[in-house]
This record gives sequence, C-alpha cells and structure tokens, in this order.
Amino acid sequence: MPFYPLNENNILDYLQQRPALKDFFPADAPVAIREVGDGNLNFVYIIENQDDPENAMVIKQALPYLRVLGESWPLTQERARYEAQALQEHNKYAPGLAPELYDFDDEMSTIAMEYLGKHAIMRKPMVAREKFPRFAEHISSFLARTLYFTSDYYLSGPEKKLLQAKFVNEELRKLQEDFVYTNPYKESEENNWNPLVDDEVQAVRADTALKLEIAAMKNSYMNHAEALIHADLHTGSIMLNQEDTRVIDPEFAFFGPMGYDIGAVLQNLVLNYLSHYGHTPDPEARADYQAWVLETIREIWNQFAAKFDALWAENARPDSELMPLGYWDYPDGQEAFAAYRQRTIQHILEETAGHGGVKFLRRMMGVVSVWDISSIEDPAKRAVAERAAIHIGKRWLMERKAISSIDDLIGIVQEETKDIVV
Repeated sequence: MPFYPLNENNILDYLQQRPALKDFFPADAPVAIREVGDGNLNFVYIIENQDDPENAMVIKQALPYLRVLGESWPLTQERARYEAQALQEHNKYAPGLAPELYDFDDEMSTIAMEYLGKHAIMRKPMVAREKFPRFAEHISSFLARTLYFTSDYYLSGPEKKLLQAKFVNEELRKLQEDFVYTNPYKESEENNWNPLVDDEVQAVRADTALKLEIAAMKNSYMNHAEALIHADLHTGSIMLNQEDTRVIDPEFAFFGPMGYDIGAVLQNLVLNYLSHYGHTPDPEARADYQAWVLETIREIWNQFAAKFDALWAENARPDSELMPLGYWDYPDGQEAFAAYRQRTIQHILEETAGHGGVKFLRRMMGVVSVWDISSIEDPAKRAVAERAAIHIGKRWLMERKAISSIDDLIGIVQEETKDIVV
C-alpha cells in the first residue's frame, strides 16, 4: 500500500490489514489510542485494551522528515527497517533487554512492538533522584553481548561482512557525523546554546588541539566498523523499573566503534549528575544521588569489561576473524590471548572517553541538548552544569590516551565539580 501517516482515526483499520496484528486485540475490546512520541524523528502510538491493560502494543512510524526540525529537513524512512533489524539482533544476543518485535511493515515504515507499560524512560526519574539498583548489571550485559557477538572477535569474516551490509544506515549516520562531530564546532544555523556559556563555546571552536582530536573521533565514528552499535544509546533510549531494563529506539544502528555506545551511556549519566546542581538544592540529597550516579558509572564499565572478556574467552570460535582459536595454540598462548583481550578492552575504554567527550560538547552547543539540563529554568544555574560539562568533555577527549581505568574518568568529573557552589 502507498505510505500514509497514521493517526488516532485510522490506526485500528491499519492493524486489521496486517496478518501478524489483526487478531492482537479481541474484536469487541474497547481500545484506547494515544500518541506519545517526544523524540526527534517519529510518531509513536500506544494502543491499549482498556479492559485488559496487559493487552497492548506500540506502533512506531517513521516520517519522511526530521520531526524536530520539520518538513524542511527531509529524511529517509529506511530508518524503520534498520530499527526493526537491530531489534531482531538485540533480542537474539541480549534477550530480555530490548522490546519484543511483533511486526515490521516496510511500505508504511511502521514497527509494532511490545508495550512497556510498567517501565519509564530513564531520564526523568533520574532528575527526580530515583535509583535503579539493577541498571548497571543490565546495561553492561546489553553492551557486552550486543557488541561482542556482532564483532570480528566472535563472527567469521563473511558473517560479519554480510551482517554489516544490512546496516549501512547512510542517512542517519550522516546526521550524527554532522550534528555530533562537525556542526557544533563551527557556525551552523541549527546550533543552540545558553548565552551565559558563550565564552566556552567560542573557546572550543578556536581550540586547534581540541578540534584535531574531535576530527580523530569523527574518523573513528566513520571508519571503525567494530560491531553493531545502537548509536543513540542515552537515558532517553532506555526504559526501566526497579527490576527490568530495556533498550529502545535503535534506528541509528550501524557498524561502528564500540566505545561510542558505552561513551554515550556514561556521558548521559554524568550530565544527569551535573543537572542536580540546578534541580536539587538540598546539598545532602544532591551529594547522595551524585555518589550513586558515579558508582553506577564505575559498575557499568567494570561489569562490561569483565563480561566482554568472559564472553570472548568462552565463545571464541575456530573461524572467528580476530583471532581464531588456533592462533593461540602454543605453550604461552593462553596468557597471550588474555593479554590481547585486555589490550582490546583498554582500546575500548579510550574510545569510550573520546566519543563520550565529544558528546558532552555537542550537547552543550549543538542542535539538541538533554532534558536533564535544558529543564533547569534558571539560565545561571543551567550554565553551572553546562560549563562543567564542557570542561569534563574536553578532558575526557584530550586525556583519553592516558586513561587506565574508569576511575580516571570519574576522577575528572570529581575534579571539575569540586569547587562548584550553588
């Protein structure tokens, strides 16, 4: 059928045309429909049986333009296919950590998936200082499993290349190349920043050493096809509760540097840490929650590193591309294999710092900020968090090759915030 935008009036008729969906709701069920998309790209509808709230689904439709900027920014609807494919891979390698996929309609650019009614988008509960004791365990497992099992450390060369060919995602990659690594650091009409940090913005744009390193990270983003990455993995792309965590919205997925996903998660947690200088006036409550955020960052990395290493040691195949088991078949081979795994994990940490550092900067001076900080109403209080984010981002990026542990990155956060008075 030709594409048409779904709305509250036509979506039930649309479901009846899809064999996988037409019997999802009982024929006489009172169905409620609401549009809840608050992202930058798509419409998102929740369809719910009012007599049975467990009987519900989400329909996500990709528009032919960038929703946040309107029809003047046309955008391919291929992103729906990439998201559906990514959900399949995530459910294959990290079952229970992504929503279940029910149906994908290429012509209508729609995805039908599990409704996570008992979960919340992570960002707002964190501003309200809610703690999630199992988050580090869950997100580290998602990262370790999705990154390891789609990499050359597990797959054969042909397997990796065939999978990679399914995730070219050229248009959304170009969007990130421009909006993360290029436009914020030069004159560009969509850039936006708090005038109270204009001096920091102009200093970044004129810092030759810094811009050389940003260019190096853009090169990494464009050319280091290490694994299938989510490529938009922030606290707005995570739904969770006290017991369960799900990663959503993988429409940017492509084969890129592993450190990009990890850096995005850790950087978003630090931005939340900084937001409490504006959101939490009580110093004891602020310090308590910020300590939990930093410990969560530590646990995410340490658990990721341990899980990634264990997956590699336990699942290396004779035909894996980097490196096949026979390569280590000599008297000191197992020690060498362990050293190679640790060298690789150290490389991922450096890339985590580099890509995370760039993402700090782009959030403070590019087209899209984060709600944690943009929701601080007082521009002066917001500038406190923004200025610290810029300083931390620059240091994560510039000092990445000297980083030896996650404690070094946490130490930078602590050093750059120790003198903040609000």
